[in-house]
Amino acid sequence: MSHYKHLSIEEREKLYLMHGQGKSFREIARALHRSASTVTREYKRVRDKKHSYLPSRAQHRYEKRRKNCGRKRILSNPVYREQIRRYVEDLHWSPEQISNRLKLEGNPLQISWISIYRGIWAGVLDASQARSGYRRKGDRFVSKLRRKGKRRKKAGEENKQGKYTILSTVEDRPEACQTRAECGHYEGDTVAGKKGGAFIVTLVDRKSRICLLKKVASSNSGLTADAMKDMLRRMPKSLVKSVTPDRGHEFAAYRDVMDAIPGVTFYFPPPYAPWQRGTNENTNGLLREFIPKGSDIAALSHEQIQLFEDALNLRPRKCLGWLSPFEVHFQKVLHLT
Repeated sequence: MSHYKHLSIEEREKLYLMHGQGKSFREIARALHRSASTVTREYKRVRDKKHSYLPSRAQHRYEKRRKNCGRKRILSNPVYREQIRRYVEDLHWSPEQISNRLKLEGNPLQISWISIYRGIWAGVLDASQARSGYRRKGDRFVSKLRRKGKRRKKAGEENKQGKYTILSTVEDRPEACQTRAECGHYEGDTVAGKKGGAFIVTLVDRKSRICLLKKVASSNSGLTADAMKDMLRRMPKSLVKSVTPDRGHEFAAYRDVMDAIPGVTFYFPPPYAPWQRGTNENTNGLLREFIPKGSDIAALSHEQIQLFEDALNLRPRKCLGWLSPFEVHFQKVLHLT
């Protein structure tokens, strides 16, 4: 590795003064602890027939050349920059998902997820920038990244979940469900908006991570059961085998679903044990990017919710080898980039 350092403005000024005193290049080089060839090249590079050697001019030319050297940053290309912006802002992909999906498809744009993060934090994708350098929070593209949390049960809180009879627990699930060996085993939960308002029922397949969404007017268990019937009927019968829902009261009418869709079994985890439905919990966190807490879900149309569902199901996932849930669930290869 080379330890060479470029001449500083102080060294250039000393070169100028000593040369004006009649010192030779070798004498100047010894004083600067540089090689004679370095000093000679520096002087001849800047001095010509029209201009004498000036430290300020030499420093300015050095800085200008320095900006133009080295490999160009990928995100300096406006086409690539817009492509990355679309994946993050419109498709809601993470930098890691973007990088690995581009690599998987052999896309002309090849960029590491670290480079994408660097570009975002450096402000390359920011909407605007004031002359003072100040950016409003809404103009910072970093706000498009996912940073969400979920409240957990505090110690000492009364257990109000699961006050209804259940037939089977998660320990009773078949081996294929436990090991994610086959599609058709779903985890269920709800995503709330404004307090007391509409919410969304979510079903997520344990193996493929494909999700199904449906808006419900209230947390009534009958409405939730009807929504689940409609959601599961959208899937081929061979891809509907079991559901592991939350222990909330909205799933109390689960037997209605079992009666309407033969072959479906419900398995329940213990109350306040969300880690036993980790796939669904993770997906709900992703959905919060589209529907932040406190949102008015009643104002969302079914078309908008379908767009959210499509965005999640067509997003490449690390746990799937950067394939999308749709591709794994239906065994179809898509061109996403």
